[in-house]
Amino acid sequence: MITVSGLTKTYDAQTVLGPVSEHLAVGGLTSLIGPNGAGKSTLLTITGRLAAPDTGQVLLDGLDVHRAKSSEVARRLAVLRQENHVTARVTVRELVGFGRFPHSGGRLRAEDVEHVDRALEFLDLTDLQDRFLDQLSGGQRQRAHVAMVLAQDTGHVLLDEPLNNLDIKHAVRMMGLLRRAADELGRTVVLVVHDINFAAAWSDRIVALRDGRVVASGTPAEMVTPEVLGRVFDTPVRVHVLDGVPTAVYYR
Repeated sequence: MITVSGLTKTYDAQTVLGPVSEHLAVGGLTSLIGPNGAGKSTLLTITGRLAAPDTGQVLLDGLDVHRAKSSEVARRLAVLRQENHVTARVTVRELVGFGRFPHSGGRLRAEDVEHVDRALEFLDLTDLQDRFLDQLSGGQRQRAHVAMVLAQDTGHVLLDEPLNNLDIKHAVRMMGLLRRAADELGRTVVLVVHDINFAAAWSDRIVALRDGRVVASGTPAEMVTPEVLGRVFDTPVRVHVLDGVPTAVYYR
């Protein structure tokens, strides 16, 4: 379980996060939602040790993320940033192999190769493994980066806007793969997502932020309501239940 307690973050005398205290349960898929500037990515990057909080603490199964050794955290927690551009000309297989660095130190053993192979197969990238990243479509590149964090073989996976710049087809495919990672691989997946209906369709739990604070959290049925979404986004929302999934419709 990830537990954040009293997290705050300030930039240029402006508080962009906090105080935030929240439990992210083990297993399943949790989506962080909220308007632009709500603090979603800041919360994710602090939780993933990519930024330090001004105050507060992040515990991962009792381990203080910001006080433990980097190598120890990296064997338990994998993070994919929104800015995941790789400038070096590497192949898909080489990129996925980077995910094994916390375990191998850069020298892949047989066990590491097995993890790379499994991640490539899981993300349907085996046929593309020898292609360079600049030869791939945007959707293929995003899958390659997700394969890299899955190859890290951590119990928790944090992803900052993994649907960014993906069209509907590739966004649906990506959410399906992340759902499978939670269900079939037993990973705890936490992601920042802008589309409320994607969050409702694939998540077990939704955490909503606004103005740097958690406004509400719960199941999709509890969160995707006119009252909650209207409070979070300051916009009138209609909600219809389609095939058992609450679906938000925005209107003027």
